[in-house]
Amino acid sequence: MDIYFYNTLTKKKEKFEPAIGNEVRMYSCGPTVYKDATIGNMRTNLFQDVLRRVLKYNGYTLKHVMNITDVGHLVSDADEGEDKMIKSAKEMHKTPLEIAEHYTKLFFKDLKNLNIETPEIVCKATDHIQEMIQYVQKLIDNGYAYETSTAVYFDVSKLDEYGVLSGIDLRKQKAGARVEVDPEKRNPYDFAVWIKAPENHLMKWESPWGLAYPGWHIECSAMGQKYLGRTFDIHTGGIDLIPTHHENEIAQSKGAYGVNPARFWMHGEYLLIDGGKMSKSLGNVYLLNDIISRGYDPLVYRLFTYSSNYRNKINFTWDGIEANSKSLEKLREGYQKHLNGNDDVSEPEIQNFETKFHQAINDDLNMPLAMSVVWEVIKLPTKSPKYAKLLKKFDSVLALDIDRPIDTSKNEIPQEVIELAEKRLKARKEKNWAESDSLRDEIKEKGYEIEDTKDGYQLK
Repeated sequence: MDIYFYNTLTKKKEKFEPAIGNEVRMYSCGPTVYKDATIGNMRTNLFQDVLRRVLKYNGYTLKHVMNITDVGHLVSDADEGEDKMIKSAKEMHKTPLEIAEHYTKLFFKDLKNLNIETPEIVCKATDHIQEMIQYVQKLIDNGYAYETSTAVYFDVSKLDEYGVLSGIDLRKQKAGARVEVDPEKRNPYDFAVWIKAPENHLMKWESPWGLAYPGWHIECSAMGQKYLGRTFDIHTGGIDLIPTHHENEIAQSKGAYGVNPARFWMHGEYLLIDGGKMSKSLGNVYLLNDIISRGYDPLVYRLFTYSSNYRNKINFTWDGIEANSKSLEKLREGYQKHLNGNDDVSEPEIQNFETKFHQAINDDLNMPLAMSVVWEVIKLPTKSPKYAKLLKKFDSVLALDIDRPIDTSKNEIPQEVIELAEKRLKARKEKNWAESDSLRDEIKEKGYEIEDTKDGYQLK
């Protein structure tokens, strides 16, 4: 079955096939490990994980690279300000290495809690300094970079075109609007690929240009080229990386090898918080641990992200998390009912649902549509282990642990609550609706919910 992905480069959906054989070569921009990853960051990682799983569902193998930025990412896109790692290290009175190790560990803990697969290759920037130096030298040799007293800069005027992803036209940009006007730069939009370190700088390496450290953009170019070659199939990241980081990656690749490094560029949209942006000043910067600390299964957040396509903004609310918590429970209950069912179903019926699910995920990861197929199977009155097996196959993409048994041991219903439920059942049979509503409220006050079923009721 054909797969179609939206390509940021061409601004349209395109049929996808690997360039070489059955292996998909993919690069994802990983975290800068100087602080906790937010649920917004995790939305990007979830999109990338669904992409992985959809490719594997279609029978492809993966060579997926993700970097860990532990040096070189400045606090401004304008090649000025402190390195984020060093700034965090100073604030926390630790070494940059200690900071990197601490937040890298927390990042991978979040990935595990969300059932996000670890890419085949995870590479740290500080382990690839020599590859970056070689890349910078190639840019200089090719006439695309030049040295000043403070850095080695990429000369954007040498490119035939800059801004292929974002559509930015540098000729129409006001100098200083996005970047500082350094008098030593040939052009205001030239960006640093290698930065000369002040004497007291904590992270620096010997290089042909003195003691220095890499620019943020050169890291991904050098590591992508090392592990995936000059061109590869897919490059992913958050939408915020398009106008600067990814444009500069493309510029560097063109300067070094004359090619755009990726055939497909795919980007995940922003997560909104209560309709607005996430920010410290608003006190709405949430971590995955905030969801867990409120008693929710972390996979509730994964299910929540399926309510919107990865290319659309999605609005996080705690009411939304509560609703998805109930939905996840119903999904698992529905799976168990099919697993324990005795009905038989025909192969064409199974195939019909599988085709609809497959078509949905292959249409640019259309998870809302895919989930509608899942719910259709869950709600079928015919209960069959064949449907349970199908749902388990769907879960190779969903990664919701749909077959996890529901733990009721910690929720043994007190006898007094059961007695209230029995009284309410009797009131309903007698059509005493006022008494029924009163008893429902009393049950709720004791911390339980009651749902009416065809066989009576269910307490939670």
